[in-house]
Amino acid sequence: MELSTFVFLKSIWAFDFQNLVQRQMPRIEQHFHVSDTEKFKSNLLDWGQDCDTVVWLDSNQHDEKYSQHNAIIALEQEQWIRCSYQDSFEKLKKFQAKIQDYCFGFLGYDLKNDIESLSSQNHDGLEFPDLFFFQPKKLIFLSNGKATFKYLNSHSEEIKNDFESILNHKETLFKKTKNNLTLNFRIQKEDYLKKVSSILNHIHRGDIYEANFCQEFYAENEEIQPLEVYKKLNQISKTPFATYLKFEENFLLSASPERYLKKNGCQIISQPIKGTARRSSNKQKDLALKEALKNDPKERAENIMIVDLVRNDLSRIALKGSVQVEELCKVYSFKQVHQMISSIVSEIPENIHPVDIIKNSYPMGSMTGAPKVKAMKIIEKHEETKRSLYSGAVGYFTPEGNFDFNVIIRSILYNKKNKYVSCSVGSAITSLSVPEKEFEECLLKAKALREVLLS
Repeated sequence: MELSTFVFLKSIWAFDFQNLVQRQMPRIEQHFHVSDTEKFKSNLLDWGQDCDTVVWLDSNQHDEKYSQHNAIIALEQEQWIRCSYQDSFEKLKKFQAKIQDYCFGFLGYDLKNDIESLSSQNHDGLEFPDLFFFQPKKLIFLSNGKATFKYLNSHSEEIKNDFESILNHKETLFKKTKNNLTLNFRIQKEDYLKKVSSILNHIHRGDIYEANFCQEFYAENEEIQPLEVYKKLNQISKTPFATYLKFEENFLLSASPERYLKKNGCQIISQPIKGTARRSSNKQKDLALKEALKNDPKERAENIMIVDLVRNDLSRIALKGSVQVEELCKVYSFKQVHQMISSIVSEIPENIHPVDIIKNSYPMGSMTGAPKVKAMKIIEKHEETKRSLYSGAVGYFTPEGNFDFNVIIRSILYNKKNKYVSCSVGSAITSLSVPEKEFEECLLKAKALREVLLS
């Protein structure tokens, strides 16, 4: 072999090896100490607003057993996928195989139509896609006083400058103006009570045991400042799965307290919420409200039904005998409400694709009912709005195939182009339900959303 040919082949092998390394390790990682975590966190979210695509996940310092990060921000699309429900899970699997990297985005409620023989014909003022995921160019994790930057190789030279920019960022100040926004009921109270009575008839006939029935509050031809609204909502809620999502003209501003599903190695965790009670500024009264929720037979029945549904969903893919209820009907307190939460864990075989795990249990039981498919059909018949991203999930996949997704509740959805604002709430209808009380529960859940939109 001539020397020139050898040098040429050597250069090809070196080039191929470099490409291989880049495919396997597409990100450069750098760590920085952060002395003031809350200030850095506030600067980080504000600084990220110049990007067209943002996913912000904030645990609000909750000492949650399965939480790994104080906050995460994913910025800008390198590659992305957005689609309607047809073959959506298969498309997502192909997208993951293509990028072999972190993948952030959301799953809309109507992906149910990709899993079961279901359809959705209700009104949709939001016009969000059913599925959207992207490979972020820039990714920053904040944990225990440390900021970890994971940038694609092509942007790694920007890490140090970005860190300095975040440290020195001046927070955006919004003018203190009162919103004159008007929130309308999609379902008027009288009609809502009739619909709950109709669902109760299905329950009494034995068609279903429980249905999560939702209604929408909406505003048309209105403009809001999404970041300002999110900050207000998060300030009065401080929930462990808070989310700010921005892509194109679409925004999610969420104070979710609920985890849908988390995968860590071969372990799966689901933490459904069923059972809500208001808070009181009076300490003794607040403790009494918490204790009353803990012992309320209706609320416990709701929660246990959904626990059984989740156990059934997970058992279809879990190792035999591994599905366990770690916590049953435990009451947790948040700034606005007390919530009854259960935790179910299971072990899965190593060869199951992470997307198939989600598809197997989607949509989450806490937002559907039991039996799930029949409940979803009855829900569709009685609701008057497509849920869109509400009662869907936002989260991320890691390169190792782990994932973590919340449940989109206590949230405001906004289509800037359409000037359409939407916030939906729901309650679980069981045989013990009283229509008036279900309506009151919906108003309680909507209280924080209405406050921030009208303040």
